[in-house]
Amino acid sequence: MANHITSRERPEPEFTLAELRGDCARMAPHWPAPADAAPAPVPPSLIHGVVVEPASVRLVAATAEYGA
Repeated sequence: MANHITSRERPEPEFTLAELRGDCARMAPHWPAPADAAPAPVPPSLIHGVVVEPASVRLVAATAEYGA
């Protein structure tokens, strides 16, 4: 019988904000963005009907420590 590990059973790695920022800084040169990559801003009044999956909400809520 196969031993399947679900995401809840895997231990999550402990990364510091400094390690995460360092990883990002090292990877950034590998994927240069074109100069015109910034989309035009959209007024909030035009944004409606946005649905966020529960798993995504949990993911964003769990990353709050990296926001500041």
